[in-house]
Amino acid sequence: MNIEETIRKDLYHYLLSQGEIDEQMPDAPDIEEKWEDIVHAYLPDGIREFTHYPNVSLGWMMYTGMAIASFWDKDWETYGMVDNLYTYIRDKRGFDYMDEYVRQEVLGLEGKAYDDMEKLVGECASRINNMLHHQPIEPGTKAAFDAYVSSIHQLYLMGAAVWLKRMGYKMSLL
Repeated sequence: MNIEETIRKDLYHYLLSQGEIDEQMPDAPDIEEKWEDIVHAYLPDGIREFTHYPNVSLGWMMYTGMAIASFWDKDWETYGMVDNLYTYIRDKRGFDYMDEYVRQEVLGLEGKAYDDMEKLVGECASRINNMLHHQPIEPGTKAAFDAYVSSIHQLYLMGAAVWLKRMGYKMSLL
């Protein structure tokens, strides 16, 4: 099993056990199609932060997935035309406060729900960071880069799945 599949399975089982996703993952091609543009814009920020703040570097991509799912639900005709949704989100308050912007302004969370989302994303990022540190991958190599990209890809998709479920979308087999 490759690293991305290992990460996907870990996040899937954890989020499923927490009741945060449905057993059937969403089929959301509009959200997935934004991935390439988002990852290219995110990598300079994410890689820069990973050394000192790995959970931030990983977790912010989960928030990005949640924000994209929210935009998809609210007004995809408008948001789908935004040049790069990651930079759109980041530039509202800057990279350091991106989590707060997404939770407050995009997702509309406050109080316990705001804090609970911070804990959920933190736990997911911590799980993946721990997993990456236990892989036989030498830092600074192409394998390390690929593992990082696989990690943030799965966090992005899981973030979208979590928020789609929270908005009431039920994923089930037809």
